[in-house]
Amino acid sequence: MTNRQAQARHLYPSLGREPIVLAPYDAELFGHWWFEGPQFIYYLCKKLHYDQDEIEMISPVDYLSIFPENQRQTPSASSWGAEGYNRVWINRQTDWMYLHQQVAETRMVELAERFPSAEGILERALKQSARELLLAQSSDWAFIITTGTMVQYAVKRFKDHIHRFTRLYDMINKGIIEETWLTDVESKDTIFQEIDYRVFDPHWSG
Repeated sequence: MTNRQAQARHLYPSLGREPIVLAPYDAELFGHWWFEGPQFIYYLCKKLHYDQDEIEMISPVDYLSIFPENQRQTPSASSWGAEGYNRVWINRQTDWMYLHQQVAETRMVELAERFPSAEGILERALKQSARELLLAQSSDWAFIITTGTMVQYAVKRFKDHIHRFTRLYDMINKGIIEETWLTDVESKDTIFQEIDYRVFDPHWSG
């Protein structure tokens, strides 16, 4: 908090107005790699509110409502990964994954456009297709492969989701959906229950 106060004091004369200091975090890391992280954030928020009046917590949207005129910037490609770019996810160990992802993405868009108002078992199959695609797109699989932790597990999970998506795609195209198999797959990964497959249709307004 002290450092942010000093940063704001330093920036104010140059900008001629209250600066905004953006502090983005991977929230999943609080309580995971940093076990006391949630408590730290909790006490920091209380301290900012009660123990000083020099800076305040604000969202970028709120700041823009106060200062709508700003210089436009185009950030360079970067990531939180090692060395600040995408090597952790795109390298010789993982590059094979992205062709499969891209084919599945193209096919999901195709399905969403072809079936804008599916019902019944077809809707279930389309929703599960969307789930499998999202799970295949998880950056964790490439991250695990690159870091060498549980590589076989990551490869298997990625291949499982691509395989399930492809099988669903083929069944939908043939008009024959194996309900017993679909029910089993739906029970394996129950995430994204509220998913609407139509978000993959570029023409859908939602």
